[in-house]
Amino acid sequence: MTVLVVLFNLKSGVSRDDYEAWAKAVDLPTVNALASVDRFRVLRSQSVLGSEATPPYEYVEILDLHSLPALFDDIGTPLMQKIASEFQAFADAPIFIVSESLT
Repeated sequence: MTVLVVLFNLKSGVSRDDYEAWAKAVDLPTVNALASVDRFRVLRSQSVLGSEATPPYEYVEILDLHSLPALFDDIGTPLMQKIASEFQAFADAPIFIVSESLT
């Protein structure tokens, strides 16, 4: 299974409450409804285990995919282009890591 992991911080001046409200109301239900996505989760980082250090990323998104090519088809739609644009307004230089599950 292909897993897309997205790591990001919020842009300066973006409210955590505003981002999380948008993620819950718009991003999560829309992306979870895509045919290419088996499961989509957004996680807020809390701490670095065994350390007082601040996590390097505030948020982690995990997308379990049926198919990476199908995801590209899905994100090419006008609705997903709108969602992607809204996400880019919140996220500061997100990193998209394509991964493969070992199980």
